[in-house]
Amino acid sequence: MRFSARRERAALGNIPIIAVPQIGLRRRRRQEDALARTKETRANAAPGAGTIFTLRAIGLVLAARWLFSMSQMDLAAAVTSMASSPWACTNLVFLFLLIFLPGARAVAERPFHPLPQWLRQALRLFALLGFLFAAWSVGAFVASAGWRRALQAVAATNGWLLAAPVLYAAVIWICRPLPLWRTNVAARRFAIGRYAVSLDPVTRTVVVWAERRKVGQYDARELSVRWASGTPVRATPAPTPAVAFGTAGEPGVSAAPAGSAAAPALTRGVLGVRPKVELLWDSPAAAGHNRQTVFRAALATEGDRVAARALDTTLRQV
Repeated sequence: MRFSARRERAALGNIPIIAVPQIGLRRRRRQEDALARTKETRANAAPGAGTIFTLRAIGLVLAARWLFSMSQMDLAAAVTSMASSPWACTNLVFLFLLIFLPGARAVAERPFHPLPQWLRQALRLFALLGFLFAAWSVGAFVASAGWRRALQAVAATNGWLLAAPVLYAAVIWICRPLPLWRTNVAARRFAIGRYAVSLDPVTRTVVVWAERRKVGQYDARELSVRWASGTPVRATPAPTPAVAFGTAGEPGVSAAPAGSAAAPALTRGVLGVRPKVELLWDSPAAAGHNRQTVFRAALATEGDRVAARALDTTLRQV
């Protein structure tokens, strides 16, 4: 201890007196910088925070209107009617899930899925039941009372007869099936319908997601895209950017294979059926499981068609 103290004194003896306060200031600045790094604040909200805010706002509006309607009744009569009404119990569960959103978290890796899968499906189911009940109630009232009295009732309730079905429909639309991310060909991420596909060029592996659930991980060389038969094909398909891979798996320049098939056009059939695309897994190592269908999705939008075309082109380049 004495020897170390002597060394420190000798070291300080070699330092000029003017430099000692500067060393203390530098140490204090480093400590302040470290504290500032640990207390970082985000100016922008995480992707998915708007969805959580919108769902909670709708839940608060529905709960406020429901409590206002119950306040016009006697407390004992309201509790008795709630206990004997299965629809009131269902509405209570729906409002609880919609306001508190258990398990919801906005994460940048899942911009379209801040809610757990079970919560999204439960909200969609309860909102569908609420929309059907509200639409049936309004339709039955209009059919029995007529349009004139229906308009008077809408004015008396400040438009709540029309707002309630709209709010339920908004919850259904927000909780609709969505892919995990948008299509980004440069990052080798593709979104077709509710399915998301990511490709790792180094390991040559493909991970498939159905909404938020992981379907599986496959070898990219064992996957292929098959277009549904009987669908019209474009004569000159639009060029889609693809990522070419070298021998070591590094991405190269964009290119299109000569033998790639053309994507079907977005035209409905006789019965209004949209063209579909399939992702096939053909593994020689999996005995008895050869030629499996990983997923089958309908090409509902032009973005789905472009993503399927880009996925087909990219898999042919592997």
